[in-house]
Amino acid sequence: MTRPASDASAGGSPAAAVGAPRVLVVVAESGILHSVRQWAPELEARIEFAPDLPHAARQLSQGGWDAVVCALGDRPEDDLAWWVDAVRGVPGTPRLIAFVERPSMGLAIRAEQLGVPDLLPLPMRRDDLANALKRARTVESEAPMPLPEVGAVPDGQYALVGRSPEMLEVYKLIARVAPSTATVLIQGESGTGKEVVARAIHEQGPKATGPFVAVNCAAIPENLLESELFGHEKGAFTGAVTRKPGRFELARAGTLFLDEIADMSLALQAKILRAVQEREIERVGGTETLPVEVRLIAATNRDLKEAIAQNRFREDLYYRLAVVPIRLPRLADRGDDLLLLTAYFARQFAERYRKAIRSISDRALELLRSHPWVGNVRELRNVVERAVIVATGATIQAEHLPDELRAAEATLPEAGTRGLLTLAEVEARHIARVLAHTNGQIGAAAEILGIHRNTLTRKMKEYGL
Repeated sequence: MTRPASDASAGGSPAAAVGAPRVLVVVAESGILHSVRQWAPELEARIEFAPDLPHAARQLSQGGWDAVVCALGDRPEDDLAWWVDAVRGVPGTPRLIAFVERPSMGLAIRAEQLGVPDLLPLPMRRDDLANALKRARTVESEAPMPLPEVGAVPDGQYALVGRSPEMLEVYKLIARVAPSTATVLIQGESGTGKEVVARAIHEQGPKATGPFVAVNCAAIPENLLESELFGHEKGAFTGAVTRKPGRFELARAGTLFLDEIADMSLALQAKILRAVQEREIERVGGTETLPVEVRLIAATNRDLKEAIAQNRFREDLYYRLAVVPIRLPRLADRGDDLLLLTAYFARQFAERYRKAIRSISDRALELLRSHPWVGNVRELRNVVERAVIVATGATIQAEHLPDELRAAEATLPEAGTRGLLTLAEVEARHIARVLAHTNGQIGAAAEILGIHRNTLTRKMKEYGL
């Protein structure tokens, strides 16, 4: 922990812009003080100095701080814990930026556990301090928005989430086709949830008590896929030392889901066609005909009509599979479903990792909405899981998102300095802050805002809060 030094004195930096973050730099080393004073005009912050802990304690008690910069001493873990407790007692809980002479993995892990993402090496470098203060400004300007309550269809690991018109059409098709045993073809980009839809059809259909057997046709080598699907007899080929049932048999009285069906060869497509058409199969190397008592659901991320035109997919198989076609929309086309899915995954992973995630900042949500989501819902799920893991508080913030999403932040209006906002932007941000203050209680928020709760509910829907 920093100690008094004869050549250090309290004092402030040159005047900074009104509204710039107020930062307390607590260091005893004259070299660091001199450097920070030199950098102050470029740091875009109102910097004040404390030469020792007694001075720091008095200044912190005044409140109004956005960040505290300290240098850890010979017992860095103890010093870090002390500083975390110290800033927690300061109104507004300023962000702690800690510098240490000998960083280590253990200390970095401890810093993350204590909620200190800014652990930086000594000697202090201007860019390190500037970037840390920039992160502090961004976090300070982010308004927490309560995550909405989300209902999933069906409940469980494989859940359908969304209220967009595109997804409502998907729900209608599921409801219509599920009670039958008709073959279904699900088409959509990678990560849109094709297997989730297949499981929903199975679980709501007449074969729900039977097994759901999924096969990724693209993940199994072509020379093994036939045996995997139809099984083989003992001695059918080298290494076939016993009889093995295939996935068609294992899915008996249930559902067989063939994912990425466009990736199999034309020869194997012909055998799938016979199985669908005749409702029977033969094991590889066998002569016995076995009845097929399964519901077949196929899926692909390719355009099968184009594949047919290029002689890469059998037209007769396409029409056998596409008795009921379902096309899943891209995440980018699902509008406010993005927020609902984020809330659903955030709560799912918060429970798994024992985190108290209750909100997402407006800045983080902007970044999510501006991302192209090439990987669709699967990519969003991974991003939210990562954010929950690295989050240190109850709010997912922009700094918790992966680098590839935060790289787009430069194209967004600068946080805290957006200049002329529209009236809608101002109103949305204020409502978000009030809802965060009331922990999402609409009645209490409406009372603070001085409007009827029905008006607030309408505005929340209008602004996607």
